[in-house]
Amino acid sequence: MAELEGLEFGKSDFVLLDEVTMEQFMENLKLRFEKGRIYTYIGEVVVSVNPYQQMDIYGKETIDAYRGRELYENPPHLYAVSDAAYKAMKRRAKDTCIVISGESGAGKTEASKYIMQYIAAITNPSQRKEVESVKNVLLKSNCVLEAFGNAKTNRNDNSSRFGKYMDINFNFNGDPTGGHINNYLLEKSRVVHQQEGERNFHSFYQLLRGGSQDMLASFHLVNDPAVYTYTKEGAATATSNNDRSSHKAVMSALEVIGFTKEEINSIYQILASILLLGNMQFESDGESVQIQGLEAVNQISELTDTEPDSVSKTLLYRTVATGGGEVIEKGHTEQEACFGRDAFAKALYERLFGWIVSRINSVIEVKDYNPVLHGKNTVIGVLDIYGFEIFDNNSFEQFCINYCNEKLQQLFIELILRQEQGEYQREGITWQHIDYFNNQIIVDLVEQSHKGIISILDEACLTVGKVTDTVCLDSMDTKLAQHPHYTSRKLSPADKTMDFQKDFRIRHYAGDVTYSVEGFLDKNKDMLYQDFKRLMYNSANPVLKEMWPDGHLSITEVTKRPLTAATLFKNSIVALVDKLACKEPYYVRCIKPNEVKSPVLFDDARCEHQVAYLGLMENVMVRRAGFAYRQPYARFLQRYKMTCEYTWPNHLMASDREAVEAIVTQHGFQDDVAYGHTKLFVRTPRSLFTLEQERAALIPILVLFLQKVWRGALARLRCRRMRAIYAIMGCYKRYKVKAHFWEVERRFANVRTMADYGKTVEWPSPPAALSQFHNITVMLHRRWWARQIVKKLPPSNMLEVRAKVAALTALSGERKDWGVRRAWERDYLANVRDCPQTSSGFIRVSKELRNKDEYSQVLFSSFCRKVNRFNKSTDRGLLITDKYIYKLDPKKQNKVLKKLPLDVFTGLSVTSGVDQMVALHTSSQDDVLLCLQRGELCPNQDRVGELVGSLVDHFTRIRKVQLPVKVCCSAVQLHMRGKPKNITVETKPGQAHADFKKSRDGFVLLVPAN
Repeated sequence: MAELEGLEFGKSDFVLLDEVTMEQFMENLKLRFEKGRIYTYIGEVVVSVNPYQQMDIYGKETIDAYRGRELYENPPHLYAVSDAAYKAMKRRAKDTCIVISGESGAGKTEASKYIMQYIAAITNPSQRKEVESVKNVLLKSNCVLEAFGNAKTNRNDNSSRFGKYMDINFNFNGDPTGGHINNYLLEKSRVVHQQEGERNFHSFYQLLRGGSQDMLASFHLVNDPAVYTYTKEGAATATSNNDRSSHKAVMSALEVIGFTKEEINSIYQILASILLLGNMQFESDGESVQIQGLEAVNQISELTDTEPDSVSKTLLYRTVATGGGEVIEKGHTEQEACFGRDAFAKALYERLFGWIVSRINSVIEVKDYNPVLHGKNTVIGVLDIYGFEIFDNNSFEQFCINYCNEKLQQLFIELILRQEQGEYQREGITWQHIDYFNNQIIVDLVEQSHKGIISILDEACLTVGKVTDTVCLDSMDTKLAQHPHYTSRKLSPADKTMDFQKDFRIRHYAGDVTYSVEGFLDKNKDMLYQDFKRLMYNSANPVLKEMWPDGHLSITEVTKRPLTAATLFKNSIVALVDKLACKEPYYVRCIKPNEVKSPVLFDDARCEHQVAYLGLMENVMVRRAGFAYRQPYARFLQRYKMTCEYTWPNHLMASDREAVEAIVTQHGFQDDVAYGHTKLFVRTPRSLFTLEQERAALIPILVLFLQKVWRGALARLRCRRMRAIYAIMGCYKRYKVKAHFWEVERRFANVRTMADYGKTVEWPSPPAALSQFHNITVMLHRRWWARQIVKKLPPSNMLEVRAKVAALTALSGERKDWGVRRAWERDYLANVRDCPQTSSGFIRVSKELRNKDEYSQVLFSSFCRKVNRFNKSTDRGLLITDKYIYKLDPKKQNKVLKKLPLDVFTGLSVTSGVDQMVALHTSSQDDVLLCLQRGELCPNQDRVGELVGSLVDHFTRIRKVQLPVKVCCSAVQLHMRGKPKNITVETKPGQAHADFKKSRDGFVLLVPAN
């Protein structure tokens, strides 16, 4: 919590004054101003005194100190009321508005800028890009509107010469999503005339002093405001604004908002056209009027994209339709030409300003808003409108401005004073009535139908014939003679401060103002010749054409007479007041401490007058006697019921009022509240803040509880759904399993009678749960199918079948051809057809070896090419029995050269090609390398598969051990006498028979090319 101010700074809230007197009020206000405390509260109303200097109380640290705080937690500040309006909007989803009022130079425009900056600073903490874009446009629009709508007056260097009401739209998160700007009564007469010591609108001086040489040259301008009639009055006037830097800021702001380069160029072309129009002079020869120098006409024509002849004709003539429908051109007098020129310049600027506002609105308006999707759209309105004005010469503009202030004062009285007292009476709250001045009588004087000043002005404007301002004044004197707040020199002949047939006086709530009636009718008619409208509508510049939509009507088309300026302004102000009345208002009442813009001078009489007409004393009295907060019982209960055990979650009492009493009693606030018929009234904000603190502490607990309950509900819902899902899945899986079984049964019902026993029958795709079962079933069917085939084979063929199965398993499909499709003879050396010359001798040797070594079976025999211990290859005979492997010499009657027991062999290796090389590995690392040779039975038959199958089948079936078989894609590796060798296979053209050749790391088997 920020440290509060000490008593040396006076009372921070006028409600805390010991006695409510004007003397104490002014003493406290002056003390705080002198101590640098420019803000003071009246309850929730902020009284602001213009310090006329920059103050270090608007930085980021100050913003953080006021963010989310209650009003009384920190010293008074604009940020406090801004935060209160924002919280009311966000917490209660209620539209709010901040009404900034005070006379010209009291600091209203600066206050509105600080309020906008604060709202921008505290919103969009997540830095969403689209929200930041809206905030930037809202802030930059201030810069643009100040340039085109503000001017230096004798009272204020940056006086708003138009009224501005800005609605800022927020989404349910409290982030700005867009906005809308309404502008009221731009003082367009300032374009052509300014009082002594004042300037035209800032935009003209910013263009002339801040525009580049190239830019000014393209617009036919020079950088000296004194050259131009419309700006020379303020050319030498001192001001605190830097026109050069302001021009750069405005150009940048226009780009940020979204104006195109063409649109920006068009804006400054229009400003240049207005300046050139002001310098245009007319001369008369007695019969006709001419323009002095046609160069200006050509320049204006170029800048407005119109024809020079059309520009000249429009300035010198006006088109008139006669009663018979005939169209004639009537030449202007010199005076009429000057009037038309000035009216055209004023209308150009007014249309330009209105177009800029509408262009900004098109950028910041809320787009694609859907309350169902985006939640409630709430609004904070900020009203910065011209203050009460009393000049030496008060004209039509001051009349309208002061009427506007009367309406706003009436709204303040309605909401703060009369409604407050009326509500206490309706609710039966004990109350001491406070007298206050009700300015409804002054409002009626201006706006009442048939009797009010505006009605009299409109009647004079509509009267056929020559009606002058003096005639209008006489009409007002006649109809308003008995009104207590109206007078004139005719009604008060002794009052020499007014002139006959010129002045009238209204006793406003802020003081007496004397108005000069001269020009009232012309300004009220707001007359502009139709020719100018058609000229701009026919421009080739699309921006200008868009500004003048009413220019499409021809002179002969009958149009309804437009409403007068005063009536249009009255209607817009009534609509504004209605708009403010439906929102929860927060007030900033600005006070001007002196007339010389001094940061130290406090003019007691001047300030006391403002305090009086702003109704601040009455506001203090009502606030002291009243209650700071009131709420219907149901809404109060809904918000704070969680702070009391008797009302949470729902009470069982007879009425909501009893439940509210239980909450108040539990917190000990009985002496600080009053009970109305339908509402609870709380006297001090501190009691409410205590409730808010306790509620804020309980909300996270309740949220966690609700989250727990909701998460539990969601978990149970998910659990029920999962159980249902698993039940459905279980049933579906069972169905899929059964369906698979039924389909298998259907497809394989007749396999026993099929020729191929169902080999060609396609298996159905199994469900995932049966994938392993499916594989087993397929294997079982294959085995059954094999069994059916094998059953038909004679017993004599079973040995060959087993050997082929063993070879198939051992080679695993890695060898291209292994003789599966031919009959295996096994004992090729004893076969007469394969070895007709040597078979008889081999049979004799075989019988001898059988008798000698007692082997029972020949597994394989064949001629081969073998590498001997001298690393040379020779022809040998290979005999493999169930006990030994014999190496025979066919040249010596098959003499046994070597006999190796079958037990020493640990595996064998073959290649993946069609060669007949075999490596028999031994446990002594003295492997046998050979290449099988084919006999005469079939020259191209493969015998490697037969050898592999015979050995593997024997080892597996008889010896019950596995014999590893390695199929090599490149080199075969083995050991000879313990040394590793690599055996490769090469094809050699011209090679007759396969043979081994020594290589660097082993041997190469050379095979014939074919």
